[in-house]
Amino acid sequence: MARFFSSPFLVLSSAVGLRVVLLFYGLWQDANSPLKYTDIDYFVFTDAARFTAHGHSPYDRETYRYTPLLAWMLLPTTWSSRWFSFGKVLFAIGDIFAGWLIVLVLLSSNGMSMERALKFASIWLLNPMVATISTRGSSEGLLGVMVIALLWAITRRRVVVAGLLLGLGVHFKIYPFIYAPSIIWWLDDGHLEPRQSERVGNGGRISTIKGFSNASRVKITVTSLMTFIGLNTIMYSMYGWPFLQQTYLHHVTRIDHRHNFSPYNTLLYLNSSAPGSSLLHLESLAFFPQLFLSAVALPFLLAKKDLPATMLAQTFAFVTFNKVCTSQYFLWYMVFLPFYLPTSSLLARPYLGVSAGALWVATQGLWLQQGFNLEFLGQSTFVPGLWVASLLFFLTNIWILGIIVKDVGNKQASPPASTVDVKAKI
Repeated sequence: MARFFSSPFLVLSSAVGLRVVLLFYGLWQDANSPLKYTDIDYFVFTDAARFTAHGHSPYDRETYRYTPLLAWMLLPTTWSSRWFSFGKVLFAIGDIFAGWLIVLVLLSSNGMSMERALKFASIWLLNPMVATISTRGSSEGLLGVMVIALLWAITRRRVVVAGLLLGLGVHFKIYPFIYAPSIIWWLDDGHLEPRQSERVGNGGRISTIKGFSNASRVKITVTSLMTFIGLNTIMYSMYGWPFLQQTYLHHVTRIDHRHNFSPYNTLLYLNSSAPGSSLLHLESLAFFPQLFLSAVALPFLLAKKDLPATMLAQTFAFVTFNKVCTSQYFLWYMVFLPFYLPTSSLLARPYLGVSAGALWVATQGLWLQQGFNLEFLGQSTFVPGLWVASLLFFLTNIWILGIIVKDVGNKQASPPASTVDVKAKI
């Protein structure tokens, strides 16, 4: 086993092999089983690509709620039936690349040995859940590589590259905007070049403002905003209002209740079955605790202590409190686990780690059992079954989030730039 994890080739080839096996198994299941392996969203993606290939808007495909970039990337799926799985291969490659970037960040920022870095990166690379979701046709693998590339760029002080990736990530899928406060807060003088830190003087409020608005913070803010605005301007000029409505505004008012682990599931179902019948939509209040925790409180309390672990806590809070929570969203925070777990109490205290993992799986399994009875057996399990299962899963996630926040909060602030290699690369 030690030899296996000491070889990047063995680990990466195993990760590739896992995904190849799942891709071919998926082809067999799609051809021989009434329960299809391919995610329904993948058909939405490929249909949108087909509309685009014929000179139409990807939003002519009902339920396409994504940036046109995704439809453009999947244009090869329209060439012939043999190319139908191109997108799945692309998403799986994204998984692999994200895993290798995890290794690079662990090596450079955490000072790990290659063997130890590969062990923790395998939480992502060799994870059957991650591989299954990408090979079923979910685009979360692309988002994973964007987010980890952003983390890699910021830890290597490639600030302009980080700004480009942040703008692209938010354009691609709104939620990465929560990382902006953490990154900007983290980019203080202690994490920059010593010579840049020395330029900041002492003397009153103006000096404090100047000190906060250092070059790196200004660069990443301007670059990310310009990238986001530029991409949106191009897409709006091509596709008009449907682009804004389907890519962004829809997510504010969406009432998806299928495959939704959120405790708001039942409320969303009631509102979708009788729209306009309720004057008070409690699920709309979900944004307040969600955004306060993920974009305000956690960044400012934790980011300077451990940026990658803070990004995990932010994403975990965002997904837990989101009014729509599906299995694909779990990948958003799972990609950060290799950075948090090495120094976590979940590993230091095995009983705690096993308990947390077992509860997370068990409450999710309880929900899936209730969901199976509802969707496949036609039994009405909304109350109390599905609702209670959602509450138990939610409370389990709150408990785990508390463990993560406590672990990160107990750390000392990450070392200043003078103690590590901080050669600026723009």
